[in-house]
Amino acid sequence: MPEQERPSPTAEDYLKAVWRAQEWSDAPVTPSDLAAALGAARSTVSETVRRLTDQGLLTHRSYGTVTLTDAGRRRAIDVVRRHRLVETFLVQMLGYTWDEVHEDAEIIEHAVSDRFVARLDAALGHPRRDPHGDPIPDADGAVHAPAATTLDLAPTSRPLRLVRVADDDPALLRHLADLGLHLDTAMTVLEHQTYAGLVLLEVNGAEQRLGTTAARSIWVSDLGD
Repeated sequence: MPEQERPSPTAEDYLKAVWRAQEWSDAPVTPSDLAAALGAARSTVSETVRRLTDQGLLTHRSYGTVTLTDAGRRRAIDVVRRHRLVETFLVQMLGYTWDEVHEDAEIIEHAVSDRFVARLDAALGHPRRDPHGDPIPDADGAVHAPAATTLDLAPTSRPLRLVRVADDDPALLRHLADLGLHLDTAMTVLEHQTYAGLVLLEVNGAEQRLGTTAARSIWVSDLGD
């Protein structure tokens, strides 16, 4: 996308927030959802959504859901690609851990040029996913998401592989690392203790326990996939 066509950093944040909210969920996105995701006042969100709707990047029904137009989706995927490549660079080249990268990538994503992004992608070997397992869109906008389910819904007694973790809670990411849970870690669900709000796992030969809320932030697939 030519540099001069990029929306403002604020607009990019809104478009990305709408896209990310529906990347792993079919739930509709409302202005209240955006306010929570962006830490913004509802009045500010309403005004920004109205402006982006006027620009043809969003559609918004009065007091209803917010969706991306085709143009908005292209721009959202563009900034998502920048963000995830920057995160990958920070981890692979600068030694960041997966709980440290998000905040810095939020800043850098708005400053890098398309030429820089293309060269970064090539230097990294055209990675297909970021440090949290989120797919990195191709230069043409194609997104290749893995077939996966959240850990709280995963079957028991079947070898599984961790393929994605939500990146919005650094404390959770540190906790998972302490438990030995990283991308591609093999595990087996031993039991869903719904009465206690726990998921019992076998990881690296040891039993671990995760709360159901944490389990909803983890995506897994069959080990052979």
